[in-house]
Amino acid sequence: MKRHLFLLAAAGLLASALTVSAKIADNIQRTQVGTIDVLTLTTGVKDVVTLRGTLPVGNVAAPESNPALARLTGSMLDKGTVTKDKFAIASQLESVGASLSFSVGNELLTISGKCLKKDVPLVISLIAEQLRRPAFSPEEFAKVQKRYVGALQRSLDDTDTRASDAFTRAVYPLGHPNRQPPTEELIAAIKGTTLDAVKAFHAEYYGPAHLRLILVGDVEATTVQAEVGQAFAGWTGGKEAARPGAVGGDLDAPRDQTVFMADKTNVSVVWGMATGLRYRDPEALALRVATNALGGGFAMRLMNTVRNEEGLTYGIYSFVSNDNISDGDWRIWANFSPELLEKGIASTRRQITKWHESGITAEELAQRKTDMAGSYKVGLSTTTGMANNIMNTLVRGYDVNFLDAYPEQSRKPSNSRPATNSGALEVGACLQAMVRCRAGPWSSRECRSSFVA
Repeated sequence: MKRHLFLLAAAGLLASALTVSAKIADNIQRTQVGTIDVLTLTTGVKDVVTLRGTLPVGNVAAPESNPALARLTGSMLDKGTVTKDKFAIASQLESVGASLSFSVGNELLTISGKCLKKDVPLVISLIAEQLRRPAFSPEEFAKVQKRYVGALQRSLDDTDTRASDAFTRAVYPLGHPNRQPPTEELIAAIKGTTLDAVKAFHAEYYGPAHLRLILVGDVEATTVQAEVGQAFAGWTGGKEAARPGAVGGDLDAPRDQTVFMADKTNVSVVWGMATGLRYRDPEALALRVATNALGGGFAMRLMNTVRNEEGLTYGIYSFVSNDNISDGDWRIWANFSPELLEKGIASTRRQITKWHESGITAEELAQRKTDMAGSYKVGLSTTTGMANNIMNTLVRGYDVNFLDAYPEQSRKPSNSRPATNSGALEVGACLQAMVRCRAGPWSSRECRSSFVA
């Protein structure tokens, strides 16, 4: 048992043994097993295999009348099957030092696993069994509801969550995958969901039609294909949720969103706008590079000025997010003490204006492109990083050749001005068009003055 755990932990430190000059795509074996998309990549890691899987049954698949239904359904997968209770499954995994989990996001159900080479058949069979035949125990369902409600109630006390959720409702229309429903609505939906509704959602949406499995490490493609074929034999169905036609932005929402939390000692601020861009759109890369230079890390402009030089914030970052499948958003996140909020907002505004009007320097541009390419290559050096990158590449709509093309693509941006397509986003061009959401305590004077653009 200890040896199993050591090998799995050590896998995170082992290089993939694909040389820098080797083509990743050329080494990936991809095939359809029935309707399941199966990809395998053999690396130099011995005995260890990392697995990722996706199924398009995220929150976007839930009906508008019950935004909690997809997550409740996904949360039941690891609570036992018709032939094994959850303790038996956990015991099987633990006895061989393997891990397996399911998580529901806005767009996808994600499957994550890790095991030794010899235990790949076991893990694949458990994935199939849990996807195909959940027990849907009434007792377990009640526990899932209780835990979900508890987590949401705790989030009501978190300033970051409150500000971020309010931001999504201000920049994304109803029905958009990135728009978060009010927490109170989610709690009511959870409490009102029946086990029969969960079973019906599973029967309608779950199936092999859009399932993808990715295995990286000491793996044999033919063995994996045979095991997948056997484990999923006879399973049919699967439905992908309809994609919303509306994109973010152009909403008639107040530019200033406020959530009063009197007992807090800090104020969380989310400041930005919808981009109308997806990750793979041509303009998106230049925006990411410029945004990274503004506030992508501790040494970037926002942290250097607002925090290090002026001492106005605990932390401040800028980033592009939520754009893997649907159009996403551009945002600045910051955390201020109430007494420094006005000065912090003013300092941040100055940096955004300077960033937009003057762009980033040639040195910043060169460094950001080098860092992005370097970080990407480092991420490919472990089985986990490689599996994640393959998964994200496919989710974003690329083929596997993009895995080799990205380092060169990341060096292409040459214009340091952070403007994108005129119909979607001109970051900083009109500060008054941005949405500013904050959560925490403030005075009435601060409320009037802090967010005036």
